[in-house]
Amino acid sequence: MNLTSDRIRSIGWASVLLVCGAMTIALTLRVNAVKSQVYDTEKKMVWVQQDIDFLQTEFQTRSNQQALKQLNDLEFGYKAPGAGQYIEGERQLAALGMAAGPGAPKPIRYANAEKPVSQDTGSSLLAMVSPVAGATAAALSEPASATAKGRDPERDELARDAAALGKRLARIEVAEAGQQ
Repeated sequence: MNLTSDRIRSIGWASVLLVCGAMTIALTLRVNAVKSQVYDTEKKMVWVQQDIDFLQTEFQTRSNQQALKQLNDLEFGYKAPGAGQYIEGERQLAALGMAAGPGAPKPIRYANAEKPVSQDTGSSLLAMVSPVAGATAAALSEPASATAKGRDPERDELARDAAALGKRLARIEVAEAGQQ
């Protein structure tokens, strides 16, 4: 096998390219390792900065607490609550309440329960309320006109609005289509 100068040159160039490729891969791996170390160092720097901020805040808070204590002792004279200042239960809390004075507004009432009109008041079944209809069993057995007589007009209007709500929500009004 006779090696010519062209063949030796091509083998030389291939070996040079192979060595350059190996060096490029090694250099790339080294650069990535250094980048990883830089990233880890940056993370540690952020952590140390957060720790410094936390310690500065803690120091300022503690120094402010001492200044507030000195100001409190000097100016206001506030003291921490003692054991005798705590309420033991609901009865003791209720005992703290005072009767309304003359001319005081009436308390706000949140619920308005109507008693069902029924001939048989001894039956507990008729006093039960239906979770679906929201009416008592006695009212469900009576015609609708009998239960509507005792209601106020504002409640009737709210019931009509609630019944029409589904129709209003189902209707789609496009206001901008007519203007364009």
